[in-house]
Amino acid sequence: MFSSNDLKQKLNRIDGRGYKAYKDIEGSFQCGGYVLFIDHVQADPFAPASRMRVRMSMAEAGFPAWMTSDTYITALEDVIAQRTAVHLSGVRRRTTKGAPVFIDAGGQEVLVRTAVKVETGFVELRLSVNLPAGGRRILAMEAQDILLNDIAGAAESMRFQNYSEEELKSSLYLYEDQEYIRGLLGERNLVSFIANGSVLPRKSGVSSLPMAKNEAITFVSPAELEVEIPTKHHGILKGMGVPEGVTLIVGGGYHGKTTLLKAIERGVYNHRNGDGREFVISVSDAVKIRAEDGRSVVGVNISPFIDNLPTGDDARRFSTTNASGSTSQAANIVEGIEAGARVLLLDEDSCATNFMIRDARMQRLVSADREPITPFIDRVSFLFKQQGVSSILVIGGAGDYLDVADHVIMMDRFLPADVTEQARQVAAEIPNKRNIEENGNISIENRRILHAKSVQMVQSRKVVAKGLSTILFGDESIDLSAIDQLVDASQTRAIAEMMRYMARGIDGKRCLGELLDMIYSEVGLDPGVLSVFGFDKHPGDLALPRRLEVAAAVNRLRNLKIE
Repeated sequence: MFSSNDLKQKLNRIDGRGYKAYKDIEGSFQCGGYVLFIDHVQADPFAPASRMRVRMSMAEAGFPAWMTSDTYITALEDVIAQRTAVHLSGVRRRTTKGAPVFIDAGGQEVLVRTAVKVETGFVELRLSVNLPAGGRRILAMEAQDILLNDIAGAAESMRFQNYSEEELKSSLYLYEDQEYIRGLLGERNLVSFIANGSVLPRKSGVSSLPMAKNEAITFVSPAELEVEIPTKHHGILKGMGVPEGVTLIVGGGYHGKTTLLKAIERGVYNHRNGDGREFVISVSDAVKIRAEDGRSVVGVNISPFIDNLPTGDDARRFSTTNASGSTSQAANIVEGIEAGARVLLLDEDSCATNFMIRDARMQRLVSADREPITPFIDRVSFLFKQQGVSSILVIGGAGDYLDVADHVIMMDRFLPADVTEQARQVAAEIPNKRNIEENGNISIENRRILHAKSVQMVQSRKVVAKGLSTILFGDESIDLSAIDQLVDASQTRAIAEMMRYMARGIDGKRCLGELLDMIYSEVGLDPGVLSVFGFDKHPGDLALPRRLEVAAAVNRLRNLKIE
């Protein structure tokens, strides 16, 4: 291991030389109370940033042992990443591309990340560093400032003494209680909990930050649905419990229906202090379903919803390169359940109308023997009763859904009211006159065996994530823009690496669910296994996705092949 003086000398020797000479500084350097690992140096000023790690012994960092336990470690890593990001946001250099040093601290959700690693013996930051240049010539003095001063400031975020203990406890205890509440939902036959006082609206349509409390209407549960949830550190919380079964969210336009559903769909993740949705907690296996015209579907059993196709295609093994709205929505539901979903979240605005409902007039005009689609309204109750799959639906215009709802919540000026009894009365007074198009049984069976050739080609090809919604898989581009619960580009990068790893396990015998089990049991988010950088050169820009989003990416692979 070299010293910080050695690093200075190395930089001085290459001052003014071509940019590639920066490769000479790769290695490890003892810098005061921490070690700087320069793992990978970028090839030129416009290449992806260099990869570096800053490691401090736990004796030096000083965090109490209880904070580094499995219960709190994700929250602690998140707090350290936040503090580091705040420090680095104030650092600017004219001679670098963007900020000279960056850490992947994420947004409002607390995710398992690779940006910070807390182990029994050390704390480590994983940083991206833009090394400075004049044209394509090395600027040694500026590089010294970045590597020995800017990074030294970031390293201070790894010291317990630089935090308020109460501040740390607040974040760690919040995370513990969020996990505790999520664990209680199933026991109480609930799929989501929204605490009174929550701020559901966001700052804008493109921001995940909360609307200011003095501008937003805070959430208050209707008395009929109010439940009390005990916590370990926040006392007893009161709020709305969304029961299992079929729940409708109704109301006029702009009254908060979609805002409530979006809060529920993001409630599968824990949120940071001050987010406003800290105690909006949903079961972890809830999945947003929408229509997705044009997507690829491979070997999916859509027969519970679409059958007797006039083309003669087998709906039990349905494939298309250009799905319609209704076909894509049917496939999305079946694939979601295949990947483990037990709650479906649907917004009428983003669904295919002919998949959701056929009213009495259309049933009269187009007879059942000419219509291969069994509308969702006639399947949603059986999904719960026979498969244990609940549904929460935003419904603004299809009043026939009142007949199948177990609970109806009306949003009125962003406040909820339980109108279940009124809805039943309306349904009784105004019969819908439509025929129920179902046979009483529903079976979601979709155990697809992946063919050995379908993904293995990637072992010799490029796999890379581009932003939040695109993965380049060899010559193919996978579009994830319709996956609403994918919240961070770092999750997308992890999915790309997981798909690369999955290729090793495809043997023509295992189904997609078993391959997902393999990934999460063998790898999790271990960048040493997943990353192309190798075991001891950890990337800092991965965040753990749910298996539902990994499955969604695989299912959108146009070259996917099923045995």
